[in-house]
Amino acid sequence: AAEQLRVHREMERADEVPVVIYHSHTATEAYPSRTDVSYAHEPDAHYVLVSTRDPERHELRSYRIVDGVITEEPVEVVDSYAPQTSGADDAPDRT
Repeated sequence: AAEQLRVHREMERADEVPVVIYHSHTATEAYPSRTDVSYAHEPDAHYVLVSTRDPERHELRSYRIVDGVITEEPVEVVDSYAPQTSGADDAPDRT
């Protein structure tokens, strides 16, 4: 908890906000617990949960949690990710 508070304070000083907050559930499904919901204070964050309760098959799910309301969102697992560019204007000028 002390580490999380330190990181949160550093982010506030840098005017940053968390985009993804994740953790694992080792004995239950990948669904937010009452404790998870009570700590969910970032309405724009994606709350990603991984369940390792079944050693043969891990479960990964993502949610938005706003004012105590849990909304699951789709997750697509890809082999790799390359940021998309909008065109030639994104490339540095070469002279």
